Amino acid sequence: MQLFIANKNYSSWSLRAWLLMRQAGIDFAERRLRLEVADGSTFKATLLAHAPTGRVPLLVDDDGFAVWDSLAIAEYLAESFPDKQLWPADRHARARARSLCAEMHSGFAALRTRCPMNIEASLPEIGARLSTEWPDAAADLKRIDAMWRDALAESGGPFLFGRFSVADAFYAPICARIRTYALPVSGGALAYIERVHALPAMQAWCDAARAEHDFVAEDEPYRQHA
Repeated sequence: MQLFIANKNYSSWSLRAWLLMRQAGIDFAERRLRLEVADGSTFKATLLAHAPTGRVPLLVDDDGFAVWDSLAIAEYLAESFPDKQLWPADRHARARARSLCAEMHSGFAALRTRCPMNIEASLPEIGARLSTEWPDAAADLKRIDAMWRDALAESGGPFLFGRFSVADAFYAPICARIRTYALPVSGGALAYIERVHALPAMQAWCDAARAEHDFVAEDEPYRQHA
């Protein structure tokens, strides 16, 4: 399989699919495309050759079948690799995990706009302005904090539904944002963020994001991950 992604420092949507596959031990070839290509035509053209959206992440299976959209990719992987247990085994927990992912997928626009993912940066001065200048973004953060608290209390941790799952992959970009902007969250949320960042796959992504200034997108060979 090939997974098309964009810059690791900025592309939160790419991180979801990449982290899920890498942490679960699903083999894939990484195709990384640079977002800042002049007018974006090369970026779009490469993706449009496989799928109609021209967006990342994009998964292309061994037989050339393309799956776009991070949530669709997660479901496709869960069905393709049932042994990886990407969703919780319990029916109610699985439904709750899907609800959290759907809320992340379609919501929290204010927080994502005010605090875009930027792994290499440290911008606490922006985080300090959140509650006073952007109450809608602060409300998003409060909802996420409460959501994490309830899920961790119900499952017992260490991740949202016990073991690492799709839900943790979907909220990993929020974990990165909270670090970058020093956003105010509870102690339980901070401990969860540390556990997410301690994942080998998350460490690998962040290391690559910080070293990204030197990468040349289309000149890089595919990288196999296990």
